[in-house]
Amino acid sequence: MPTTVLAVAAASWGVVMALAPLLQLRRMLGRRSSDDVSIGYLVLLLPGFCLWVSYGIASGDTALVIPNSAAAVIAALTIAVAIRLRKVASDEDTRNLSN
Repeated sequence: MPTTVLAVAAASWGVVMALAPLLQLRRMLGRRSSDDVSIGYLVLLLPGFCLWVSYGIASGDTALVIPNSAAAVIAALTIAVAIRLRKVASDEDTRNLSN
């Protein structure tokens, strides 16, 4: 029983941690800039999340699968938005140089 409670608490907090990058996404979208975001950092984290999801599936441990799945999805979304915003900024810079 104590292990189950700990697993639920850890998985729940893991989901909260996985949602934390949404604050960064909100900031990027509000500023329309991803200049202060390290895409490399997120790219390094993503395989780790996927490995933990895989391990959780293999071991039948939903306390690992749920938060790491959420973290992987949100990290991928954050990377995609950051790349998109940088492309838009780069396109705008190119247009400004040609004018």
